[in-house]
Amino acid sequence: MSGGGEGRGRQPLVAVFSGAGISTDSGIPDYRGPAGLWRRDPEAQKLVTYGYYMGDPEIRRRSWQMRRKNRTLHAEPNAAHRAVAGLERAGVPVRVITQNVDGLHQRAGMPERKVLELHGSARSVVCTGCGDRGPMRDTLARVEAGEEDPPCRQCGGILKSATVMFGESLDTAVLSEALAIAKACEVFVAVGTSLQVQPAAGLAGIAADHGARLIIVNAEPTPYDALADEIVREPIGTALPELLRRLGGAAGGGPAPDGRG
Repeated sequence: MSGGGEGRGRQPLVAVFSGAGISTDSGIPDYRGPAGLWRRDPEAQKLVTYGYYMGDPEIRRRSWQMRRKNRTLHAEPNAAHRAVAGLERAGVPVRVITQNVDGLHQRAGMPERKVLELHGSARSVVCTGCGDRGPMRDTLARVEAGEEDPPCRQCGGILKSATVMFGESLDTAVLSEALAIAKACEVFVAVGTSLQVQPAAGLAGIAADHGARLIIVNAEPTPYDALADEIVREPIGTALPELLRRLGGAAGGGPAPDGRG
């Protein structure tokens, strides 16, 4: 696997593994966490559970109404997302592995090819029959126009958000690439994640086992704290930009811009 440092052989590869905590400053609540909506409300969880979704038209109708009200598509990147993109623009080889489906790393300026979305993307829809994909906004426009459960226009199949629902497995190709990055990186920054959901959380341990400097930026303790070289409990919006500025300087790229200039 290429670490992305073409022509920069002395530059360390930095892997940023992000969870819901990096996006809360953008107004996106933590739906999947221990105190998130899906854990607190089993009925709401059905809306994002594959078996219920595929087998019950009423669940699908309710799911589309939920998507209409979802803040994700209207959210903007915050200082933490901009700092990650700024580090990459400063010339440091960066790969993002994210558990989030909001697309905010890309909106902040990270190249698409350098972002791995373990749980898919809420900005797209996919047909469960033929696999056709399209923008979520286009399908939501159909819902707004009165289609309660819009079918695929290619084959008539059931459309769903291009996210990994409960009851679905992670994409093996994406997970394999994430594993390769964890093994190859020199620095692994886990930010805004409890590191409790496997197999994704195990990437932190794999990185540490392969000699990476493990840095955890999270408000609460995680199962991997004992392996960490550095633990940061400060608010992500200020702590991560400062951390990445230090990493950028140590890598010889100078202070990483925060993306606002």
